[in-house]
Amino acid sequence: MAWIFLIISGLGEVGGVTFMKLSDGFKRWRGTVGAIIFGFISFYFLSRSLQDIPISTAYGIWTGIGSVGSVVLGMIFFGESRDWRKIFFVLLIIGSVIGLKLVA
Repeated sequence: MAWIFLIISGLGEVGGVTFMKLSDGFKRWRGTVGAIIFGFISFYFLSRSLQDIPISTAYGIWTGIGSVGSVVLGMIFFGESRDWRKIFFVLLIIGSVIGLKLVA
């Protein structure tokens, strides 16, 4: 169950960052409320996953999910660059997350 909590936490991180972008520096209330809600979800489920997963593994995977998810959503919804080097380094993050899971 801890791994499911960690995945939910990572997705909450992606949601929080996305809504933070939509809040326009916390000037728009809907984006601000979304950032707060998803931030709470992210930290709550991260804390639950830390009960069974070592902090080094959980935090690395949590930041990896957040980083990759944010880059992908930025490319899809915010018109950010799809440069091959960016995609290459995202793939390295994914490989690193898989490696952390394998050695946990």
